[in-house]
Amino acid sequence: MTEDTLGVTVSIGELSRRTGVPVRTIRFYCDNGILESRRSGGGHRTFFPAAVDRLLLVRRLRAMGLPLAAISNVLDGKETIAEAAAAERAAIDAELEALRWRRAALAAIENAPPDERAGRLKLLAAVHDRSAVIDSVVAFWRPILRPLPPEEFDSFIDMNVPPLPNEPAPDQVVAYAELATMTTDPQVKTAMTHQIWRSDGSRISDRRTFVTAVASAFEVAAPVVAAHESPRPGVELDQFVHAHAAARKERDTHHFRRSLLATGTTDTDPRIHRFWRLTADITGSETTVGAIHYWLLDALRQTV
Repeated sequence: MTEDTLGVTVSIGELSRRTGVPVRTIRFYCDNGILESRRSGGGHRTFFPAAVDRLLLVRRLRAMGLPLAAISNVLDGKETIAEAAAAERAAIDAELEALRWRRAALAAIENAPPDERAGRLKLLAAVHDRSAVIDSVVAFWRPILRPLPPEEFDSFIDMNVPPLPNEPAPDQVVAYAELATMTTDPQVKTAMTHQIWRSDGSRISDRRTFVTAVASAFEVAAPVVAAHESPRPGVELDQFVHAHAAARKERDTHHFRRSLLATGTTDTDPRIHRFWRLTADITGSETTVGAIHYWLLDALRQTV
């Protein structure tokens, strides 16, 4: 202990003994602004007694894995201990999600048939980030459904691109990876756009009204599809056709229905069928937008 005009100070060795923090670590904290020190007449570091409690807090926060930046915020009063702990917990949750994705991906590679293993490795290595997978699927749909109001677009995403469970199975990871790979194919995006709009959309001036009307028709048809009822003419089909006719400023006639069906050049595209199959596998539900769409088209064929 040393004495000066400002009061009692503590040597770096004494501070180390009181807190259990090595001297070299205390020097590191001083050099990085975590602790304040003074120099004695002999050039040695000295500390005011309050440094003991401050260093003990630093030691305990470090023991919980908090980074120095967060600890500095706590010491400076920019964050409470609870806020810093919550932020670190959220970061750990994200790391755990990434680790679960990796574990499931590795199991998928390990358990793949020998002749498929190289292809599966290539697929999963290309989409190794779980959050990037979901972002790519959302980015795929956003330009296609741009006219939808944000809340309706979010509802569509929740229905067709739900987050993976906390413990994803290997086959779920493979399905997500394949779906994400498909979303980067411009031809798939073009084909999906054509299927949703039954054209390139150039004849539709009020796209927002149209997409909203089609979404409403899908909501009406969803319970029928979920009940596994056979495709048939009815209010579900009428609402779907009316949405297309109104958007094109035409009447719902036999001729219009035939032309609407004829515009479905991508309805038999195997890539689109595969896209919706993967969506069903991921969501665990057969009542996808694709399933509803195909049900309505089968119903439409019965009327023409």
